[in-house]
Amino acid sequence: MGNIVVVGSINMDFVCYIRRFPQPGETVQSYRTETKSGGKGANQAVAAALSGGKVSLVGAVGNDSYSRDIVFGLRNYRVDTDRIMQKKSDIGTAFIAVEESGQNNIVISEGANGCLTVEDLKDLPELFGPSSVLLVQNEIPWACTRAALQLAKDHGVRTYFNPAPALGIEEDVFPLVDVMILNESEAESITSIRLSEELSDVKQAASRIIALGVREVIITLGEKGSFYMNDQEESIFTPAFSVHAVDTTAAGDTFIGSLIAARQQGTPIREALRQASAASALAVSRAGAQESIPTAEEVAEFLSRSDSRVGEPI
Repeated sequence: MGNIVVVGSINMDFVCYIRRFPQPGETVQSYRTETKSGGKGANQAVAAALSGGKVSLVGAVGNDSYSRDIVFGLRNYRVDTDRIMQKKSDIGTAFIAVEESGQNNIVISEGANGCLTVEDLKDLPELFGPSSVLLVQNEIPWACTRAALQLAKDHGVRTYFNPAPALGIEEDVFPLVDVMILNESEAESITSIRLSEELSDVKQAASRIIALGVREVIITLGEKGSFYMNDQEESIFTPAFSVHAVDTTAAGDTFIGSLIAARQQGTPIREALRQASAASALAVSRAGAQESIPTAEEVAEFLSRSDSRVGEPI
């Protein structure tokens, strides 16, 4: 099984649990506040590692106590942290408000993540071996994300891109991406197609992304499930598992890490999508980001108690 190389963000999350989101100008009381390790890069790396993947995380932290604690925690999750650089900055931070429904609002401050440079990635190919893959997101400087994709493509490495948060993407970047995994709002931002409840809109958006040069697209649909399409016009809808939502903070990151780890272990795409859906369901039923991510054993046990449905071709 090849190495899963994640180039991405590392944050400290400050999480406030509230009864409801405030109106503009309104103050609401938090009934619980916690600090937790987060960042899309780190979350996805942890999810892949807990799903059985061999994971190396490339990113930046600061010179504060939060940074030391986060790196130590990542090692406990069996994530290789040797390529995490220390910058003269504070750790990246995310301020998260979680409503009783489990939905969240997030404000991020890039901190050390914004100090990562293209020069820092010059040795990235040393992590690429047979069957390695690269995973990137949009919480580090765009020049670094683009450089990582180009280096991977130059070395024949399969690339996964989660374009979150949604940013403008130059058209010549899409052919560097083998698999794009994104949610509905990000799909709308990239394609300018307004997604309704109709699956036909989702299919149209996926087709447009494929036409830009991406080989496979997965659009996550929240509590509805996910939609997969490849450049051979194969389409799969995978329904979500029904669970009581406590906190959706790391749901998407868990889905992504689980899916990539499953694919690295040779799992067929339909079953990999089902496993990722189960991992995401378990994550939203728990509080926190990395703390909510399930292990491969927990996912297997959950699936053994659930129905046998798999991704459905449409």
